[in-house]
Amino acid sequence: MRHAGPGGEHSPQRTAGAVIRAYVALTKPRIIELLLITTIPTMFLAAGGFPSLWLIVATVVGGYLAAGGANTLNMYLDRDIDAKMKRTKNRPLVTGVVTPRAALIFGIVLSIFSSVWLGVLVNWASAALALGAILLYVVFYTMILKRRTSQNIVWGGIAGCMPVLIGWSAVTGTVSWTAVLLFLVIFFWTPPHYWPLAEKFSKDYADAGVPMLPVVAARSNVARQMIMHTVFMVASSLAIIPLGHTGWVYGVSAVAVGAWFLFLVIRYAVRVRRGLTGKKLGPMTVFHGSITYLTLLFVALAIDPFVVL
Repeated sequence: MRHAGPGGEHSPQRTAGAVIRAYVALTKPRIIELLLITTIPTMFLAAGGFPSLWLIVATVVGGYLAAGGANTLNMYLDRDIDAKMKRTKNRPLVTGVVTPRAALIFGIVLSIFSSVWLGVLVNWASAALALGAILLYVVFYTMILKRRTSQNIVWGGIAGCMPVLIGWSAVTGTVSWTAVLLFLVIFFWTPPHYWPLAEKFSKDYADAGVPMLPVVAARSNVARQMIMHTVFMVASSLAIIPLGHTGWVYGVSAVAVGAWFLFLVIRYAVRVRRGLTGKKLGPMTVFHGSITYLTLLFVALAIDPFVVL
């Protein structure tokens, strides 16, 4: 049942189920799914097979808690611009299902607990990397970059690259050049993944005063930068092969899915040059294609240690 709030407005439903769903939503579980897709295959590669099940579970849970804490603090800090954007107007802090104070406490608790969890149950190297990822996302991206520069997602995306380092260090206790190259794959993947989404919701970002590149730059400029990042991404994925940790399954897959995604980005650039807009431009085809690319690449990475010829 809804009750009248201040000024005669209706407050949102606060049933137990609605509150639980709101707190889960604060962690942005759909984004976390993508982060975990990169963590587990990296652990398989680092171990040259199956790590212990307990290590996988402990690392995944710790990673989820860390990302959830960072995402919650991101929503707390961005609640003013979320209220101005159609895409985010139903987030819990905008609707009022969760109060800002409660979200702040929840985000801090998750962040601290995740670091302790990883430190005690995995290792302190992974805990330090997770804490670094939280600070990068909350402070470097959300507080400093997001509202100030059109390159926000490029450098702010570093936080999203950290799960591969966490997964590798969870198994080995350190970070290798292979892990660094996987980090670079995701670093260069982030702009051609996110900018098409920003293109689709460019009016939202403009209304909220967030200078995403598709809002402040010509589409042709955005398309050129997407091609550049994609080329570096594919090059980073192929540079892993000579290091000797991967076999033919990963090698063939990296070439195939890299060529396919590069085709999608180049086709997008051609459509931009032809002056197409909206559905004919097809930014969401590139966005969804980027998710497919990363998933297939890391699935191949997970399978590779078990296929020997």
